[in-house]
Formats: sequence, C-alpha cells, structure tokens
Amino acid sequence: MASMMKAAVFVEPGRIEITDKPIPAVGPNDALIRITTTTICGTDVHILKGEYPVAAGLTIGHEPVGIIEKLGANVQGYAEGQRVIAGAICPSFTSYACQDHCCAQDGGHHAHGYKPMGGWRFGNTIDGAQAEYLLVPDAQANLSPVPDGLTDEQVLMCPDIMSTGFAGAESADIRIGDIVAVFAQGPIGLCATAGARLRGAGMIIAVDGVDERLRMSRQMGADVTLDFRKVDVVSEILKLTGGRGVDASIEALGLQSTFEAALRVLKPGGTLSSLGVYSSDLTIPMDAFCAGLGDHKIVTSLCPGGKERMRRLMQIIANGRLDLGPMVTHRYHLDRIVEAYDLFSHQRDGVLKVAISTH
Repeated sequence: MASMMKAAVFVEPGRIEITDKPIPAVGPNDALIRITTTTICGTDVHILKGEYPVAAGLTIGHEPVGIIEKLGANVQGYAEGQRVIAGAICPSFTSYACQDHCCAQDGGHHAHGYKPMGGWRFGNTIDGAQAEYLLVPDAQANLSPVPDGLTDEQVLMCPDIMSTGFAGAESADIRIGDIVAVFAQGPIGLCATAGARLRGAGMIIAVDGVDERLRMSRQMGADVTLDFRKVDVVSEILKLTGGRGVDASIEALGLQSTFEAALRVLKPGGTLSSLGVYSSDLTIPMDAFCAGLGDHKIVTSLCPGGKERMRRLMQIIANGRLDLGPMVTHRYHLDRIVEAYDLFSHQRDGVLKVAISTH
C-alpha cells in the first residue's frame, strides 16, 4: 500500500487545492476507508469563501462513500473490502451530549461533554472525505454497510443532505395532512421537501428562483412551486392557505430574507425549522413574531449521524421510497475538484450535486 494520497485541502479563503498528504495511520477504534465517491456541500463553499473558519491544510469534505481498507483492532462486525458510508456527523456516542440525545453537539470526554457542532468532525476539526483515503474515528458507531445493489451515487446523499433535509422535516414535527412551505430548493431543501412528503404532509409549497430546482422539487414531492422572482411569496402562501398560514415552514438557505419569509407565513402555533448556515446576525421582526406571543416554535438542526441513521436512510432508498440519483448533475475526478468547486460555488449549468470519484 502506498504511503501518500491525493487530498483537497483548504489553503486560505478563496483557495482549495489538491496536494499530497500521508495516508492516515489507523488507531484501535478507527477504520481507514478508501474513498470511491464523495461530493461538495454548500458548507464546503462557506469554508472556501472564508465564511466558516477551518485550519489551513485541513482536508475538506464530509460525505464519504468507500471501501474499508483497514480496521482498527477494536472494531468488530465489519470486514476489509466491505462497502460502507459514514455520516457527515460522526459522534463518539459516549459523551454526555450523546447520551442526552444531542449527538451532533458531541463535546467528547472532557469537561461537560458538550460542544456546538462537535459531532461534525470530517472537514471541520479532522481531515475530511475529499481525498483518496479517509480515517473514520469511532468506526464501530459510525460505519454503515451499503446494501447490495445500491450504487455509490444512490447513497451519496445519505451522509449529509438527505439526513439534514429529513431532520428539517422531523424537527418541524410534520403531521399527516399538514401544509408545509420549504424555502430554497438547493440539495438540502429538496431533501426537506422529500422528507415532508414522507412524513405525510397534505400540501408542500416549495420556493426558489432557479427553474431547474423548481422542476426538481416537483419530483421530490412539492405540490406547488413558487418563483420568488415572479411573485410575492409571502402573499401567495397566505392566499393559498386562506390567510391561515402554514403548519410548518423549513428554511434551507441561511439568509435573513428566507428566514423572515418562513416566519411570516407561519400560522400561530406553527414551527419554523431552520437548516440554513447563517453567516451574519439574524433579526426577528416583531410583527411576524407576534411580539413573542404567537406560540411559535423555532428549532434548528444539524444532521443526525451514526450507523443506525445511515441504515435507515439507505433502507428508504433500497426499497424505492425515494430516488435521489437525479440530483447528481455533474461528475468530476478528484484531480479536477478545483474546477468542480468553481462550478458549484457559482451555481452554473444547473448544478445541484457534483459526484467526485477517485478512480
């Protein structure tokens, strides 16, 4: 086995480059995965732009599909050569936060055991998946075997955007027959739309300003699509609901404008489920918030991880409940990932998700 690998690393704001790095050594609780396919996330673009800080030289990426190359001595129930995925969030499952059902906020074994976003390690605090090899910590808890018959691209959305989008629908506590508005139909918003459908929503209203995304949102389960370039979205949604407002709104972009619109269309007692990554302070308008007396709920989510979450998501795909394959619109080899970043960050050519292969 070679000692070096190709990896996409953060250099400075505006620069991610391919470089050579040592293949990681495997500790007793780790697994080394040979990456076969990965992708670029909107959060990676925040890192590229310097809007989310990471260390220079860190390998980026948190959506791995691959093959077990080597297992640590303590990792049981897996085999080298087995196809697996790992969630973008890979908690230890042993901290106070994890045992308090806050696995994404895993602070490890020190102090009180809580850390905001602490379960997000790949491409944040440790080297990530945009490389030929990935070291998976706490592998016993985080490796999930890929069912036979599923391709890399079919399960590529599971580690992050499917788990995140579904978490948005779950956190919104959608009930059968609810009216749901989903603001932004990028990859995560599309998965939130699909999650709302699977949760039993009676009407799903999808909002975006890109024709290709609005078309895709109908495939994912939207009943009504609204183009914010052409209509006053808040007025239109209130009209569609007879002035009542939606039972739940999901914000999947991370802008003041979408957050505020999601709040303004919410019925009294409704839930705003926020998935966006915000890069500036939010302001809550007093009238939309009913001066704090509207019984609204505002809840945020970081995508759940762990092998059981991944197993459940792949079960949905394996049994034909949802096909996320059409969301892969472009394909690049790892050697050309800088080009892929340029395409994805500028949202050219109708891009939704880019599959990055290592072979």
